[in-house]
Amino acid sequence: MEVGGLPVELWRVILAYLPLADLGRCCQVCRAWRELVLSLDKTRWRQLCLGCPERRHPNWPGRPHLEPPSWREALKQHALATRTWAQNGPERQSAACLLLFRRRKDRRVWHVGAGFDFETLRGALGAAGPYDRLLLHPGVYEEQAEVALKVPVELVGLGGLGEVALLVCVEQQCPTARLCNLVFMPPWFSTVVYKTSWGHVQLDNCNFEGAQLQVRGPGTCQARFCSFSKGSSVHLLSVALSLLDNCDFSGSDAASVTVEGSPVSEKNWACKYMAALARTFSPCGSNNGSPRRDNSTAGSCSDAAVEKERTSTGDWQRENGLGAAEQGTVIDDGWSDADDDGSREGGMSQREFALDYKIPCDNHGLSHLLKPCARDSSPNPPSVTPQLLTLQQELERDPDAQTFASSALGCLVRRCLFREGKGGVHVSNYGQARLEGNIFRRLNYAVRCIQNSLVMLRNEVCECRASGVFLRLSAHGLIAENDIHSNGEAGLDIRKGADPIVVCNSIHSGLRSGIVVLGNGKGSLRSNRIYNNREAGVYILFSGNPVVCGNHIFQGQAAGIAVNENGRGIITENVIKDNQWGGVDIRRGGDPILRHNFICHGNSDGIVVGERGRGLIEGNHVYCNKGCGVWVMSSSLPQLLGNYVTHNCMYGLAVFCRKDPEDVKARDGNWPARDADAEEDGREGRENLHEEGEMFAWESDLDSEDERHSARRSVSVALVEGNCVSFNGAVGLYVKTSEPLNVYANLVERNGGAGVAVLQSGQLTRLVANCVLANVGGGVTVEKDARAELRCNGIYENGERGVDFAGTGQVVENDVVGNCGHGIQVSGSGDVKLLRNRVQPALGCAIAVVGPAKALLTDNRLFQGHPRSKKNLLHLDPANESCVLRNNTISRHNSSCASVPPWILENPPPRPPASSPSGLSSSRLGISMTTRISATVESGCHSGSVFCSIL
Repeated sequence: MEVGGLPVELWRVILAYLPLADLGRCCQVCRAWRELVLSLDKTRWRQLCLGCPERRHPNWPGRPHLEPPSWREALKQHALATRTWAQNGPERQSAACLLLFRRRKDRRVWHVGAGFDFETLRGALGAAGPYDRLLLHPGVYEEQAEVALKVPVELVGLGGLGEVALLVCVEQQCPTARLCNLVFMPPWFSTVVYKTSWGHVQLDNCNFEGAQLQVRGPGTCQARFCSFSKGSSVHLLSVALSLLDNCDFSGSDAASVTVEGSPVSEKNWACKYMAALARTFSPCGSNNGSPRRDNSTAGSCSDAAVEKERTSTGDWQRENGLGAAEQGTVIDDGWSDADDDGSREGGMSQREFALDYKIPCDNHGLSHLLKPCARDSSPNPPSVTPQLLTLQQELERDPDAQTFASSALGCLVRRCLFREGKGGVHVSNYGQARLEGNIFRRLNYAVRCIQNSLVMLRNEVCECRASGVFLRLSAHGLIAENDIHSNGEAGLDIRKGADPIVVCNSIHSGLRSGIVVLGNGKGSLRSNRIYNNREAGVYILFSGNPVVCGNHIFQGQAAGIAVNENGRGIITENVIKDNQWGGVDIRRGGDPILRHNFICHGNSDGIVVGERGRGLIEGNHVYCNKGCGVWVMSSSLPQLLGNYVTHNCMYGLAVFCRKDPEDVKARDGNWPARDADAEEDGREGRENLHEEGEMFAWESDLDSEDERHSARRSVSVALVEGNCVSFNGAVGLYVKTSEPLNVYANLVERNGGAGVAVLQSGQLTRLVANCVLANVGGGVTVEKDARAELRCNGIYENGERGVDFAGTGQVVENDVVGNCGHGIQVSGSGDVKLLRNRVQPALGCAIAVVGPAKALLTDNRLFQGHPRSKKNLLHLDPANESCVLRNNTISRHNSSCASVPPWILENPPPRPPASSPSGLSSSRLGISMTTRISATVESGCHSGSVFCSIL
């Protein structure tokens, strides 16, 4: 392109010599000239923006190495902002026809300094007229008494910043004033160097050293490109609106910015102009000037890596050493489910039996649960997890969050740097603050909010010695798109009734927890990325009750979410993965609602319900954890409903309590010596939950136990119902407890060990209406000295015995079909009643009573398996005289047996039933609609899962 016959490159060289006013005139010549002038953004416009001593880099002080999107636009915004103070100038009343010829008021310029118009600042202010300009020449100006600013003036320091110093205390008594390029230091009689209670003050490129700026509503303040060092601070009292833009705060002795009091209803003239400036920094706009780091820890863990799932079960099993399932799983205490009845014969396989002779049993009452477990396809864990919502999507869903995002009241702090001091921003007594695009670094704390409204957008909070953000006493607001990392305590600390909306933040790399909610704290925590924290990603305790929804909590060095010390909360639809300890850890009175979460790929157990843990655990996907899927420990009362517990390396669901003498200290809360360091850390953590100089009487904050129990339906024992426990590396349901346990309507399918193993049960364990299907080991195993009742279960196609019963109890109305070993074996010194069962083995006996066991067999129907099987359907030890047989029926194949099985299960159809079994009342089962399945463990804790760690 050529303009006026000259090449564009030559025109750019010529225009690079023009001042700002001439460039503006060139833009008005024609469209071609305008485009030519705009093309100088990286050259001439940059020189003009940085060349004036009144201006600093647009991204100072946080990121001066980053260029703005447009130097021309940055210069324009700076020019508009510097004129705000003069928008209140007097206007003459004149007729409309004379408006064009209105004469501008002349502004005089006064020079202050040795040898100039005035030698002292007080003398110059006394002689200046409205809107005059006072140019202060290099030097130090000190006044021994307070100076009153009675007319609007502009004070500008000449020379470089630091060459003009004021040791004064100025009280503004006029509508407006502007101070530029000055250094303020406190006089001998006051630390406050500037104060106003009703006018507007504009500060551009000023330094405050050990001084305080004080503004009281309806007064307002606009500070831009200022430095506050050596203990300097800004104190705003009941301000309706004030702006702090691109300021540097360092070395504070207390909070750098303090906002107190509710904004006054009375507003001065400057509020409407500053509101327009506030709207130029849209809360949902681009991230220009955003505090997100270039080389953050988040960058080392890319979103693609975060969202990646291990969808191949074979690869995952090989990666985690899960090959034992194919060889016979060995369980602790020397117990093994290996087959030893010698029932496999003549090269006949279970598959051959299943295809040709097994009684059909696929249409049982829990067949609908087989679909999520992919029974007819490759057994893969879930490959898709919920994605994080964007801030815009969250705002569209939440009107309250949208209201906070659009609000602009109180103090607006934007693009500032807070560093190397005690505190950043302190908001209290119903004050309001909005923090956007700031950096808080190496402070004691970044933001502390007490009984106020706060909006935090796109800030970086890092390397604080205590927690990054504190919220107290009903504080509320919006905390969104912040990068909170590498803090000494929690990234976000919510307590004492605070109820913020926390969305779309990255909270990571903390030396303690990511988010702590305690002391009746609330809050809505949604769509956050919480990762790589040394303690729990989200820690809820002391009656904390937040809503934790749709977050990704991963790569933590402890639990993903810990609910402790009577903590509560609604925890839904989160992705909790790759954590070192349990995905969710519930202990000591913790009572959350845990619903529809994805808890996966952890290095320990998926869900741990520890000492006195409670809670409703419903509809979660717990898979691919290196420990157990769900581990329930002593004195815990959870309700486990409709969860999918699959592809875990160890047990699917373990209810465990070992009464060993050496565990007495553990029962008292003193963990073994190997956890001494962890215990010490825990004590320090509890102490650090109290703020410096702040003691909380927690007893007055906590709800009483009666109130808590009345708020939630009564639960006296743990509930396990409607769960799918499949493809786990060891036993599906492992029980070793001295308390009653009822298990109702669960699908236990294709686990690497037995389906259900009851190794110790001092009181009655009930298994009702479950489907135990195709496990590598046996279906149900009840060991010596255990008490159990099996009722209306379907036990099908397991690799070894269907039921191996060595304890005391009864087996009533079960269907035991297609298992490779004996259908039902009673052994040892067991005492059992077998009533109205339907049994068809694949290769072994239907019912075998071995040794001196006592057994009553009544009304059982026994069906022959393979026609070539030589085993007796009913086998009794010849030396056993304590067995009683009544009305049992044996059905064998005819000699002309075809491949089609001659029998079907009807009246009733294959068990388990689709609804509660007829004749089984709630009183007989000891269960109700609210507490059907139960397990309490009141007397001690086990020695622990090899992966389970104490919080």
